[in-house]
Amino acid sequence: MIGHDDKQDSRQDYRGRRRLVLGVLALAGAGLVARAVDLHVLNKEFLQGQGAARYLRVVEEPAHRGMITDRFGEPLAISTPVDSVWANPQELIQQREQWAALARALGMPRTDLERLLAARRDKEFVYLRRRVNPDMARRVAALEIPGVALAPEYRRFYPAGEVTAHVVGFTDVDDAGQEGMELALDDRLRGVPGAKRVIKDRLGRIVESVERVREPQPGEDVALSIDRRLQYLAYRELKAAVRKNRADAGSAVILDVHTGEVLAMVNQPAYNPNNRGKLKRSHLRNRAVTDVFEPGSTIKPITVAAALETGRFNAHTPVDTRPGYFRVGRKTIRDFRNYGLIDVSTVIQKSSNVGASKLALSLSPETLWKAYASVGLGESTGSGFPGESGGLLTDFGGWHDIQRATVSYGYGMSVTTLQLARAYAALAGDGRPLPVSFTRRSAAEAAELAALYEPVLSVSSLRAVRRMMERVVAKGGTGTRAAVPGYRIAGKTGTVKKSGAGGYVEDSYIAVFAGLAPASAPRLAMVVMIDEPRGEKYYGGAVAAPVFGKVMAGALRLLDIPPDDIPSMPGQRLALLRANGGGGQ
Repeated sequence: MIGHDDKQDSRQDYRGRRRLVLGVLALAGAGLVARAVDLHVLNKEFLQGQGAARYLRVVEEPAHRGMITDRFGEPLAISTPVDSVWANPQELIQQREQWAALARALGMPRTDLERLLAARRDKEFVYLRRRVNPDMARRVAALEIPGVALAPEYRRFYPAGEVTAHVVGFTDVDDAGQEGMELALDDRLRGVPGAKRVIKDRLGRIVESVERVREPQPGEDVALSIDRRLQYLAYRELKAAVRKNRADAGSAVILDVHTGEVLAMVNQPAYNPNNRGKLKRSHLRNRAVTDVFEPGSTIKPITVAAALETGRFNAHTPVDTRPGYFRVGRKTIRDFRNYGLIDVSTVIQKSSNVGASKLALSLSPETLWKAYASVGLGESTGSGFPGESGGLLTDFGGWHDIQRATVSYGYGMSVTTLQLARAYAALAGDGRPLPVSFTRRSAAEAAELAALYEPVLSVSSLRAVRRMMERVVAKGGTGTRAAVPGYRIAGKTGTVKKSGAGGYVEDSYIAVFAGLAPASAPRLAMVVMIDEPRGEKYYGGAVAAPVFGKVMAGALRLLDIPPDDIPSMPGQRLALLRANGGGGQ
């Protein structure tokens, strides 16, 4: 039987053990509280810094490239935000079971993904796909694969596609200009990336933006001189002509003669800058700026202007072209047929090589050379376009009679389509060849530039030549298909034999037409060049002149330039114009 004393001792032992347990628990709680205070108060900044060091990153914040527009603000090149897919190879290599799904989402063979990761297994960053479409970005993000993430970038788009490709150019995967005005104006268009401090999760995704370290600076927007309406019109007609005549290539340029601005520049073949997967390098070339050719008879107006400057010739001075050929040294210069005794004006109208040669041989080599050089032949147009050729005009010191004769009708020199257009723009005014511009230029700026040039050809001679050039487009001339109803057109055809390794090649030609409109007060200069036409006809008047006529008719209407030849307009159209108050007095 347990005594009273034993029961009392037992109760005392129980109370002692309870106090001990409670004491231990109290000490443990106090320790936890002390630790919590230490972590959240005393060492808070240190621990936050350690955590941030593992998840806090400074990332580049892309800046969008400046927009390229036409002269009226219509977009020709724009940047839009997209995502790029990147990975940490060291982490992704450990997710081998996810590779097949990732490869499918990226639209690439798994073997390509494996090779990419194997080559960069010791790196922490590699792009898997740059600038992907939104659907692909969503598919990749949905996989939630450790080590794979999206990074914001910008992608360049070209709304006009191949129509403006050769002028605008394109950028590479890093948004740097590679061709055209994208390259020429890269310093102005390129933005300066910013930087921000962010927190990323274990998948590499940004979960919080902490602070901006540096503001991104977007690139400058640039307005080109191009008129997108004229560009579309010229591109459509040139492409149709190249196809119809089964030609190798073609170019066309329209200049504003008052400012030197390029209003349209097109080439064939072209390319789509939005889809360069199967691009041929040869299609990248802006032929209007880089490719040179002998201008042929389109040079004759300048030859005639040089002759008029001497005072010994005028539009009615007789030139004997009989019997249709002319021997200079060992070379025989021939006309299409025997034009007989004609005047200087008819030399241009009928495009007589014999007549142009006789005029040139009456001039000194220096006089002839100065006339060509004064309108910008043999030098760069000053456009600043990448890869531009300056053409070729040899020094007159080495010219013999045969060089003077052949150069008078455009052989023995070389030009680009743009260079020839600039020369014709000089013929349209006072003979000063304005530097060409692909960006907008004011009339005041053009006047300042014009003052830098000393004209060689007088205004009176140029006016006389323009009147002669009108006969080329009129009945009996070689360029009647360049005519535009209601407008006086001054122009010149050219049919040039192409040269090869052994000299000029038979049945291989370049067809050219160069002209001004309206002839009474020229506003536009245009040159059309068709390379190697293989249709039934190959003459400049049959192949290139129709392109000029169709494009110029639309351009004069779009620019609201009033007609200067009302009697030539069809009756119904003339009545409508007069009813609307147009046509002048």
